Amino acid sequence: MQATAERLFELRKSFKMTQTRLAEMLGISQSALNRFEHDQQIISDEILMKYADFFNVSSDYLLGRTDKSEGKLFSGCPNIGEDNEELRKFIEMCFDPKSKMSVKLKDTLYQMMIEGDK
Repeated sequence: MQATAERLFELRKSFKMTQTRLAEMLGISQSALNRFEHDQQIISDEILMKYADFFNVSSDYLLGRTDKSEGKLFSGCPNIGEDNEELRKFIEMCFDPKSKMSVKLKDTLYQMMIEGDK
């Protein structure tokens, strides 16, 4: 796919890496990497995942299905609702339960997160 070939090339260039160096780091041959970048060979799922992990982008980004490059190290924005028990538990564990200010801080933070999601 042309979109994938272009993304692979642009990512490598953005890191100022040679084909030889990147191929070495991915554990593939330089000639295979060259064929991927010139859309002359179909890239396997295994190699696609190596690229995605190395550059910390999603495979959908590499395949041209999205322009958002978020990889596995990026986290999405959680869906915060008014009755989100997990969020409430997370906020609870972030504050000292013995502190009088903690109650106000926890409530304020929880309200801010709920209002920010709207």
